[in-house]
Amino acid sequence: MSTDPRQEEPLHPDRHQVVVVGSGFGGLFATRALDKTDLDVTMVARTTHHLFQPLLYQVATGILSVGDIAPATRLVLRKQKNAQVLLGDVEDIDLEKQTVTSTLLGRPTVTRYDSLILAAGAGQSYFGNDRFAEFAPGMKTIDDALELRGRILGSFELAEVTTDPLERQRLLTFVVVGAGPTGVELAGQIAELARRTLPGAFRHIDPTDARVILLDGADDVLPVYGGKISRVARNDLEELGIEVQLGALVTDVDSTGLVVKDKDGTQRRIESRCKVWSAGVQASPLGKIVADQAGAEVDRAGRVLVRPDLTLPGHPNVFVIGDMMSLDKLPGLAQVAMQGGRYAAKQIEEGLHGASPDARPPFKYFDKGSMATISRFNAVAKVGKLEITGFIGWVAWLVVHLMYLVGFRSRLSTIMSWTVTFLGKGRSQMASTEQQVFARVALERIQREDGKSTGTSGSEKENPGPDRATG
Repeated sequence: MSTDPRQEEPLHPDRHQVVVVGSGFGGLFATRALDKTDLDVTMVARTTHHLFQPLLYQVATGILSVGDIAPATRLVLRKQKNAQVLLGDVEDIDLEKQTVTSTLLGRPTVTRYDSLILAAGAGQSYFGNDRFAEFAPGMKTIDDALELRGRILGSFELAEVTTDPLERQRLLTFVVVGAGPTGVELAGQIAELARRTLPGAFRHIDPTDARVILLDGADDVLPVYGGKISRVARNDLEELGIEVQLGALVTDVDSTGLVVKDKDGTQRRIESRCKVWSAGVQASPLGKIVADQAGAEVDRAGRVLVRPDLTLPGHPNVFVIGDMMSLDKLPGLAQVAMQGGRYAAKQIEEGLHGASPDARPPFKYFDKGSMATISRFNAVAKVGKLEITGFIGWVAWLVVHLMYLVGFRSRLSTIMSWTVTFLGKGRSQMASTEQQVFARVALERIQREDGKSTGTSGSEKENPGPDRATG
């Protein structure tokens, strides 16, 4: 197979060429905002779908299907005549030559740009302990969610057939590391799965005996909310039977459990077969690649410190948005990425009409609030100084998430699945396979062995997923 790079041909070579790296919220909203403008857009992404990540935990717990939250990007953009989608894993960006190099199954492609929007997002961070990933998968991709669904349901199945009481207890102990919105929502749904959906489905175990533990090194759940919201959320979680353990740092993870260090310095072990990691994120390494070339700084999470107009220093045609950028301590929320994408698109369009980069207004984020579900009919939300909890917060959560789902079909299917789950006791997506559970680890081991045989270092071959995600 030839490894000579292919030059991507623009739709109209004489027009301004915009390359968008990533098909997440920032990338998609930027691309759609450039519709009907006199330029061409090429979206480069390593996945063929746009992932609605805030609902990923519902795929992991059997409420929604993959199709509900991950429509095909090509179909989403098929009516936008000035846009095309290029599947590939972005490996290099040359700011001087203004090119993006991506690969697909070993085939490199070089795409030229006049303007670049980097929206490659972030992957899971294990704070330097990447070996934890083998036993505690993150929650950033569809593969993560399907693997976790298999691990959760598989734990109940194994508990049904084991005759060892200690092993059964280990299998029915579920640990979620990280008490941010994802961790809180996931812990709540595992508890509801065990206490509402599965009772009566087994003959040798009682699913309600399942133990759900939520761990975090912070002093409270949902620490970014603070105050009343955090207190209410913690009380609601404990009423569900979830053990909230705070001020607890994970120091080791293996196949049968994890070691936790408490505030007083003591260490203890929690026996658990099913763990999930939702603590911390690490921006795409593409940020470091462009920052080094531009002389920009990156923070501890790998986010690029951008100018007020979201561009790289000295490169007014290169925008860095969403989870890849650091500006004014903005949170890593979907709304930040959406608004950043629209802002970048507007500046590019105005530049076509002669506007100078020096005249750009600074990016201003409009905070539309944050929210998280605790359980059925129960959520918390914070909009400015307004704090909403309980059923009203849950209804607000439903409306907001439906509004931002892409496509009528996705919204309709999601409403139907929510009706089955929240008004009844069933869940429509309870299928899982052994391959979903073990495929990720098996692939990583093959890549390590392949790296050894070809003389490639493990750091170059390992984990090509979230850490190098461009979508």
